[in-house]
Amino acid sequence: MSAAFTDLHPSWQAALGRELDQPYVRKLAGFVAAQRETEQVFPPAEEVFAAFEHTPFEQVRVLILGQDPYHDDGQAHGLAFSVRRGVKIPPSLRNIYKELRADLGVEPPAHGELTAWAERGVMLLNTVLTVRAHAANSHRKNGWETFTDKVIEVLAARAEPLVFVLWGKPAQKKIPLIEAAHANGHALVTAAHPSPLSANAGFLGSKPFSAVNAALVRWGQAPIDWSLPD
Repeated sequence: MSAAFTDLHPSWQAALGRELDQPYVRKLAGFVAAQRETEQVFPPAEEVFAAFEHTPFEQVRVLILGQDPYHDDGQAHGLAFSVRRGVKIPPSLRNIYKELRADLGVEPPAHGELTAWAERGVMLLNTVLTVRAHAANSHRKNGWETFTDKVIEVLAARAEPLVFVLWGKPAQKKIPLIEAAHANGHALVTAAHPSPLSANAGFLGSKPFSAVNAALVRWGQAPIDWSLPD
């Protein structure tokens, strides 16, 4: 296993097993390390696997799939759609909050940090886990997608059902991956991406949060508390 991947939560190391010994993982770790030597890379090295740390494998009840990390200063901290406290809330997250209020009547906080969701079993996973500062998509097609596809596969192969929240066409391209890994009754919650470019074309009004909770209750599980502390 590459040294960079030893930061993964032990439950995820066990779940991913020999995948972490694949040559592409070593190549990916080397690429990111080389980028950090000459460029500013987000998120900081110690937060690349924050989604795995906050939501251990056995505790995942919901997976919200993002794409590329935020690429401006101080934003990315390892959780999809989330930003650190004190950082301006990005437009996509503002739309997520708008829909949360409309769907469940939950008043959003004045910050954009979603760690509380992650600690309640909502894994906030990007398909690419690093990015060069101010250069969107700059670390795509270097191995992260292969790794996160495997993460999706091992989750889909679990005996316990979970809810996959797939916003936008890139996320929805993972549906065959989920279905191929295990057709055991996972719930899929799909809608347009919350980006301002598409939010009015199918995200706003989609009621994803109540759909997630309805699936969990149907399985005899407790619903997610979607409120966020100030």
